[in-house]
Amino acid sequence: MGSIRNVYEQNNDPADDIADGWSLMQWINSLIAQRQPWKISIAEDMKDNEWITKAVGAGGAGFNAQWGSRFVWTVRNAIIGPDESARDMYSVSDVINQNYNNEAFQRVIYTESHDADANGAQRVPEMISPGKADSWCAKKRSTFGAAVVLTAPGIPMLFMGQEFLSWGYFDPHQSLDWSHANTFSGIVQLYRDLIHLRRNWFNNTRGLRGQNTNVHHINNTDKVIAFHRWDQGGNGDDVIVVLNFGNRGYQNYTIGFPRSGHWQVRFNSDWNGYDASFGNWFSYGTDANGPPQDFMPTSGNVGLGPYSAIILSQD
Repeated sequence: MGSIRNVYEQNNDPADDIADGWSLMQWINSLIAQRQPWKISIAEDMKDNEWITKAVGAGGAGFNAQWGSRFVWTVRNAIIGPDESARDMYSVSDVINQNYNNEAFQRVIYTESHDADANGAQRVPEMISPGKADSWCAKKRSTFGAAVVLTAPGIPMLFMGQEFLSWGYFDPHQSLDWSHANTFSGIVQLYRDLIHLRRNWFNNTRGLRGQNTNVHHINNTDKVIAFHRWDQGGNGDDVIVVLNFGNRGYQNYTIGFPRSGHWQVRFNSDWNGYDASFGNWFSYGTDANGPPQDFMPTSGNVGLGPYSAIILSQD
């Protein structure tokens, strides 16, 4: 994609733009919009250039979405790197909040792809624990990364085999080992549960499909982030996601909530039904009736496992 629009492929300098390349993309995307408007046109362009997804009429290339390069490398670094102190929650917050042209779904977000898992790198579980990709640490942090992808604003993308803990170097000539789907059936269920919530399957997480995101809690010392997703707001809509990037669990961790009342845990990535080695940390529903916190009108306590994500909403 980059080589069509710019002489130096991954360059954003307009001085090096290829005029015929831009007009070609604009023509193709205009034709798609005219003849098959239900189709989504996605650019594999890795420079976070908002003009890629601007409308043709505004001078953009007219793509519906583009790959979010800042997201993938920021989140991968935060879940792969062994040095917890180096995990920058402010950078993670920035990429969760990021969008193009004030549209949440103009970017594709992911932790694994044919490029990210090759070219000198490997699949995320292998990068976390080389030679021990089925270890507790690799399973916990790779599935935690999937929870970030499936709760952050954007179009989530899963790479083939990611959902059943494929590991090693991605080789397009090597078949997937489908026995992993049985060996790690609990992890397959984890992905299934996340997808159901992301799609608002049970009519209680509509906010995960909404435009609005507010990362309201950033604890760079303990490596915890919480963010609020919503569409119109209210019961069944407002969603709170809490992400623990650290190897320490909490029986009572206090965060702000946008509304008082009871908040139910819809997902806990530490549930040992997903894997027998997971800690089954008790992440309980909470009554948000505490004092204002995190620029929110009220607060509540949650249980939070290490390297874990929880999702809460109200009925």
